[in-house]
Amino acid sequence: METPKPPSLAASSDSYAFHLQACLRKRDLFSGKSIHAQIIKSGLHFGVFLMNNLMSLYMKTGYSLDAHRVFEEMPVRNTLSWNAILSAYAKQGKFDAARRVFNEMPERDSVSWTSMIVGYNQMGRFGNAIQMFVDMISDGVTVTQFTITNILSACAAVKALDVGRKVHSFVVKLAVGSYVSVANCLLNMYAKSGDPRTAKIVFDRIRLKNTSSWNAMISLHMQCGRADLALVQFKQMTERDIVSWNSMIAGYNQHGLDMEALTIFSSMLKDSFLKPDKFTLSSVLSACANLEKLEIGRQIHALIITAELDTSQAVKNALISMYAKSGGLEIAQKFLEQCVTSDLNVIAFTALLDGYIKLGDMNPARQIFDSLRDRDVVAWTAMIVGYVQNGLNDDALELFREMINEGPRPNSYTLAAMLSVSSSMASLDYGKQIHASAMRSGEVYSVSVSNALISMYSKAGSINGAKQVFNLIHWNRDTVSWTSMIIALAQHGLGEEAIELFEKMLSLGIKPDHITYVGVLSACIHVGLVEQGRSYYNLMRNVHKIEPTHSHYACMIDLLGRAGLLQEAFNFTQSMPIEPDVIAWGSLLSSCKVHKNVDLAEVATERLLLIDPDNSGAYSSLANLYSACGRWADAAQVRKSMKDRRVKKEQGFSWIQIQNKVHVFGVEDGGHAQRDAIYKMMEKIWKEIKNIGFIPDTESVLHDVSEEAKEKMLKYHSEKLAIAFGLINTPENATLRIMKNLRVCNDCHSAIKFISKLVGREIIVRDATRFHHFKNGLCSCRDYW
Repeated sequence: METPKPPSLAASSDSYAFHLQACLRKRDLFSGKSIHAQIIKSGLHFGVFLMNNLMSLYMKTGYSLDAHRVFEEMPVRNTLSWNAILSAYAKQGKFDAARRVFNEMPERDSVSWTSMIVGYNQMGRFGNAIQMFVDMISDGVTVTQFTITNILSACAAVKALDVGRKVHSFVVKLAVGSYVSVANCLLNMYAKSGDPRTAKIVFDRIRLKNTSSWNAMISLHMQCGRADLALVQFKQMTERDIVSWNSMIAGYNQHGLDMEALTIFSSMLKDSFLKPDKFTLSSVLSACANLEKLEIGRQIHALIITAELDTSQAVKNALISMYAKSGGLEIAQKFLEQCVTSDLNVIAFTALLDGYIKLGDMNPARQIFDSLRDRDVVAWTAMIVGYVQNGLNDDALELFREMINEGPRPNSYTLAAMLSVSSSMASLDYGKQIHASAMRSGEVYSVSVSNALISMYSKAGSINGAKQVFNLIHWNRDTVSWTSMIIALAQHGLGEEAIELFEKMLSLGIKPDHITYVGVLSACIHVGLVEQGRSYYNLMRNVHKIEPTHSHYACMIDLLGRAGLLQEAFNFTQSMPIEPDVIAWGSLLSSCKVHKNVDLAEVATERLLLIDPDNSGAYSSLANLYSACGRWADAAQVRKSMKDRRVKKEQGFSWIQIQNKVHVFGVEDGGHAQRDAIYKMMEKIWKEIKNIGFIPDTESVLHDVSEEAKEKMLKYHSEKLAIAFGLINTPENATLRIMKNLRVCNDCHSAIKFISKLVGREIIVRDATRFHHFKNGLCSCRDYW
């Protein structure tokens, strides 16, 4: 630019000031410094007005040190001088320097205080801004319109509604409510602070509404979940800016109305000349990801390239997330390789990670995880959940330990995932360790963690632990909490307690869901409450309007069948509006086996095998029923048919965990390192329980062999071997927890009752359907299982 001609030595300070202001407008620091030299030569550098202009030039062109030097050399300073240097420091975030200048000021006016408030706001230190305003009022300084708009912005940012209302009183007192900027800030403050009613009143009183006014109301409606009202306001607007469109698109996206978000975006492209920015693109790409609309996502990507739209970090991250979540993993990976890794956030990496996890492809998922430099809790949790979902519990446990040692603090989702690992492994020790971690982090009070703890303790055999957690969250229970506890009680044979809890749930007005009803019907099954089960089934349908699912139908069949009402159970299958599934026919078959009803068992088996021809349980149940009825030839024929069709029978095994190691046993297992000691212990126990009244149930052996051979076979069932091992390797009086993959047989059930009495210990056995708590010669199931 052309350098302004310096004025003559005789020129007035006004002339120098005029030229300095011209330099400032043109950002011409070189000419400004030349004028500074002329000012010094002419002896005018003692003038306050001229030095204030020179200081403003240096500050606004980024030369704060030169400005500070001018300020320090000024022999006389007025309030404007102090405010100029103060404002500059505050806006640059140099709060130590700004505070020092503020404290040294001989006299402060509203500009001084407002400069500090503005500076704090720009740095996100809204609490400091609010405190500065409070001190300003205490000092009796008059607030201005600019002060009010800035302090309202601070209140909105931290939702300080009480302070905001007091500021509103100043608006009324100063009669500045008619200014659109003030009214919009008031509207924004009430909207963001959770007072939509007052926000609406403020909006209605604005005479000349501008685009910002309408945008604030749209955001408010979206924030309150009223997308319908937001759309009404949007349609009423005569002029829309990019914020208007973004508020609608982002609002729809955040509330799960992703198709509506894409529709609005399409309208924006057709009806507006506005260019989508990074916020627009991030929201619509998120909508595509949620809907898994890969083709639409591709089109938006093409638009970004052809129209040369924003390709900032946020948009790149959104593109990777969209491709990863929409089935375009390879494209996401290629796009990732083209980007500068440092530009991408953990969310994009996590989306890609999640994509591979969903495919069950854990190797590239782990490679991506290991490549992350700043792994946040979301990334760690995604990787752990991926391992859990793919059944890799050991990997999940190992990574969780690594997270505890060197990663971020686990959140409620991490802990809930790990508790599900403990549940699936039925590992009480692991579960207790995670419980302790949750207590240290404070996440134990999270509903999701508490619910997972209830399930973990229940599945690990500690119903008392489940009860303690449930009682601990008495103030913060949701439907899942009640349901988890009802199911836990039902599985542990405490049907009456489960029903009592369900009734309490209803009395508190908590609405049960379909899973709750599975739990309460299961409770009725385990204690044989047929009429109560019928009543709850009708309550579910007629009062809570929950349509029965396959699970509910199977529960009713099981309830009727176990009670010996086999014909009614069969009639129920025939009256079902949907085809009975494998579980329904399996429940009927199991009941037929218990009550030795061969005719219905044959029907149930036939129907079950039509659905699942390779179901080994159906063959085994029918063969065992034939054997129990002495129809050995028919039993042999079923087993031959099973062999011909190459259907493999599911092998029964039991396991016990001691000192974080799981020990698995099969029938007549001879592979354990302590085999001799285990068999010796079992021989000893067998003799002693027979001496106190135990009679082996040889009818449980469904083979045509001698009584002696049958008894030998019974003696070494897997759960008995696991108990013998537990007695050898645990302290006296320690509770034994045994897990079994199949239903416990009659003989083992009877034997374990006697063993619990003999050794004076509680023995908890979880079989395929429920828990049995054996203590003092009795079982919690009361022999009804």
